[in-house]
Amino acid sequence: MNGKQAERIRTGKGFLAALDQSGGSTPKALEHYGISRDAYANDEEMFDLVHLMRTRIVTSPAFTGEYILGAILFEQTMDRKVEGLFTGDYLWQKKGIVPFLKVDKGLAALEGGVQMMKPIDGLDALLKRAAERNIFGTKMRSVIQQAVPEGIANIVDQQFMLGKQISDAGLVPIIEPEVDIHSADKMQSELLLKQQLLKHLDALDEGTSVMLKLSIPSEDGFYADLIRHPRVLRVVALSGGYSQAEADERLARNPGLIASFSRALAEGLSAGQTDEQFNETLVASIRNIYAASIT
Repeated sequence: MNGKQAERIRTGKGFLAALDQSGGSTPKALEHYGISRDAYANDEEMFDLVHLMRTRIVTSPAFTGEYILGAILFEQTMDRKVEGLFTGDYLWQKKGIVPFLKVDKGLAALEGGVQMMKPIDGLDALLKRAAERNIFGTKMRSVIQQAVPEGIANIVDQQFMLGKQISDAGLVPIIEPEVDIHSADKMQSELLLKQQLLKHLDALDEGTSVMLKLSIPSEDGFYADLIRHPRVLRVVALSGGYSQAEADERLARNPGLIASFSRALAEGLSAGQTDEQFNETLVASIRNIYAASIT
């Protein structure tokens, strides 16, 4: 673990930019950006286009370490270059932004009220490559749909089991058991989730740090004890389908919780915008999300 980067994540003011849309979510991300599905013929062309979109974001003068602490990358983005540097090196060396990598392979089918992660084949090799690319940490997403105690326990068990493997490889895992914002029993799911998270955090070895990425809670300040936990480097929040304005407003009511937004960060950006229009839109988004993150 890079100590300078760890200190920046632990104490810095700002938020995480999630630039990690993968195969399943990339077409929708491109559509929001104004690139239709008939603009590319295959996955290779699709990923070339999304890399151009991400490159435009990270090279924008609006995208700066003054407001952004870290950025979460898709595996292909980690292996590609921006202005001659591997993306992680560009972020840290040129922008002062800590690089993270999405490592999960998507969600399994709904079972027991939750969607676990699919098996992550080749994780050790991926973590080794991430370390060689100077990546600081990882993130992996699973989803809670219903307040089923056994299902939520299973999802947190899986997250921390993989988290140990990631920590052992020298990276910091972002544990992300998302609670669906449309769940009819979201608050009860959050209560069960927090109990499980605290149990696992309390059992971590001294010197082991993790991050948490959670849905913005139904009750303001509900995750304060997780934010204060000595094994937690930082707690970040996903936008979860809220508009940027609503996500910012909800986030601002939770002191210590910072954003890790994907779709909400890119809201309003379009391939057809001039660089001036693009940068103005991105500046406004970044400053609004930053303001909500430093409450």
